[in-house]
Amino acid sequence: MRFVIVGYGRVGARTARVLKEEGHDVVIVEIEETKAERARQAGFEVVVGDGEDESVLRKAGVEDADAIGGLTGDPNANFAACTVGAEFGCRTVMRISEDYREEIYDTYADEVDEIVYPERLGAAGAKTALLGGNFNAIGDLTERLQLTTLTITEGSPVVGEYVADVDLGANARIYAHGKSREPMSIPLPGTEIEVGDQLALISEREDLARVREALLDDQAT
Repeated sequence: MRFVIVGYGRVGARTARVLKEEGHDVVIVEIEETKAERARQAGFEVVVGDGEDESVLRKAGVEDADAIGGLTGDPNANFAACTVGAEFGCRTVMRISEDYREEIYDTYADEVDEIVYPERLGAAGAKTALLGGNFNAIGDLTERLQLTTLTITEGSPVVGEYVADVDLGANARIYAHGKSREPMSIPLPGTEIEVGDQLALISEREDLARVREALLDDQAT
C-alpha cells in the first residue's frame, strides 16, 4: 500500500518507520528542510513543501495513495491535508491534541476517517506507573509482536479460502478483515477471502516475512 505522511516530527517519523518496516511505500511531506533531510537520511522519498497545498500533495502522489496521515503538531494543517486527500479517495487520519473544545473535535471527526491522540498512550503509561503498575509489559509485548495489514493480490494462494481456515502457524493469526476501503472487523467463520480484501495480522516479528509470503506468495514485498 502507498501512504502519504504529512509531518516528519516525533509522530510522523515513527509512523513512517513502522509502515516502511512492514513493506509499504511511504512518501513524506515536510516543510522544514532539517526534518526533510532527516527523512531522506532514513531512506524515505521526500517532498519539501506545505502539506496544506494541493500541488505539494500531488507531487507526493496523493492521487494514487491509499491513505494520508496529517501528523504535524498543527491540527489545522493536518485537517487541510486530509481534506485534499479525501478529494482523491484516500483514507484520512489526522493528529489532534486532546485539549480541543468538543465542538471543534466534532467538526474534525465528521470530516475525516480517523482522529488520533498520540499523547493518550503516554498519559496512560504515566498514570499506570503513578498507581504502582508496570506499564513495561505493553512495551515488552510490542517488542515481540508486530501488527500489520496487507492487501490480497491476484495470485494469492488464499483467494477463495475462508478466513477461519487460513493456517498461519502458532505464532500468527488474522484478527480482522475488510473489503477494499471499507472498515475492518472481526471476520465471521464463513467470510471468504477475495482479491482486494484487507487482512489485519498479529505475528511474532521474526515470523512476519514468512506470514506475508504465505498470504501473498511470490508477490510479497
